[in-house]
Amino acid sequence: MLSLFYKRYPKKENQMSKFGELIETRVPVLLDFFVEQDQACIQMHSVLRDVAAALGDKARVIKIDVEKNAELAEALRVKRLPTLMIYKGGEMKWRHSGEQDAATLVNLVKEYV
Repeated sequence: MLSLFYKRYPKKENQMSKFGELIETRVPVLLDFFVEQDQACIQMHSVLRDVAAALGDKARVIKIDVEKNAELAEALRVKRLPTLMIYKGGEMKWRHSGEQDAATLVNLVKEYV
């Protein structure tokens, strides 16, 4: 089972509370902040699918569209895309702007399993 989710927050006033629920988990959560038309973000799609497949139920991989979640991206100071973050128990453990390979991401997330 792939742990790849596409999360959307339709109501702006609920973005931060929904985000809090999303990251308050026992398993690590790898977030990918992206936009549809960016080439680097498009290339990361297959990388994240591989990461999700490799981690299975040990972690969650969630893609967040910055254009549909601008308030959240601004609150987290997402400036460059893609921006990747790892959260566990509501706390940010790692952050990186730019592309990463699947093996590196899998190893990083496994540090928090």
